[in-house]
Amino acid sequence: MQIPEIPNLIHYAIPFFIITVIIEVILTVRVKLEKYEFKDAATSITMGLGNVFIGLFTKGLTFGIFLFLYKYRLFTIPFTWWAWVLLLFAEDFVYYWNHRIAHESRLFWASHVVHHSSTKYNLSTALRQTWSGSFYTFIFWAPLVIIGFHPLMILTQMSISLLYQYWIHTELINKLPKWFEAIFNTPSHHRVHHATNPQYLDRNHAGIFIIWDKLFGTFEPEVEKPIYGLVTNINTYNPIKVAFIEWYNMFKDVFTSNTSLNKRFLYFFKPPGWKHDGSGILSEDLRKKWEEKQKNNT
Repeated sequence: MQIPEIPNLIHYAIPFFIITVIIEVILTVRVKLEKYEFKDAATSITMGLGNVFIGLFTKGLTFGIFLFLYKYRLFTIPFTWWAWVLLLFAEDFVYYWNHRIAHESRLFWASHVVHHSSTKYNLSTALRQTWSGSFYTFIFWAPLVIIGFHPLMILTQMSISLLYQYWIHTELINKLPKWFEAIFNTPSHHRVHHATNPQYLDRNHAGIFIIWDKLFGTFEPEVEKPIYGLVTNINTYNPIKVAFIEWYNMFKDVFTSNTSLNKRFLYFFKPPGWKHDGSGILSEDLRKKWEEKQKNNT
């Protein structure tokens, strides 16, 4: 099978990121007449640059692991147009579950929380990427290798997905045509995902296609204005704290909680907010309280 040369798409997209962020700053200040939070944007850009730098190592590591697994593939899927179409949906399906589990398991939330740590929502927020996730989240994509997709195809499609998700991090685009909103992830859908409003928590995990959320019951339309950030914000612009504060908090709960070893171990896998003594408040608890309040008001 002939393997084509495919460049690192993220590196080529960096100039586009810079230009569009500048355009958004101008539109935000001059058209929307709103203040632009440059400190927050600087933190997001720093996180993005760190992610790219770390990716120089982790992508090579991931590619090596995938090549090893590729030896044990069930089929050999060629570099043809239909394979890319099939991979578009297959990779997006994997992304959905990776993203959903990142919100439902603290071990994966520890790296993903970085992306949600900004209380602002703009194109720079899309650049606020993890420094630790690429060391272990690649395991979700391993089944695609076993099925028979070449590792280069998978890593390329992962980059395409990430590039698609860049433009949806903005408030400058309201609603798109209904047919587009019904199939694809959009700024409106993704604003919901970044919001801390109780009804929006852990919703709209889509990468490119919103159909997965609708199929698996995690879709929520944008109705009221989103409030961005975390349920409990970390209130820092320090990139080191942004990158690792949840890792610190998680291990602190594991090693200092006054409970059995088994329950301490559960801090890695239970949802964010879980406590061994039942005192924790989960996203679903906040959503239920909101739903009860809505019923009482009607």
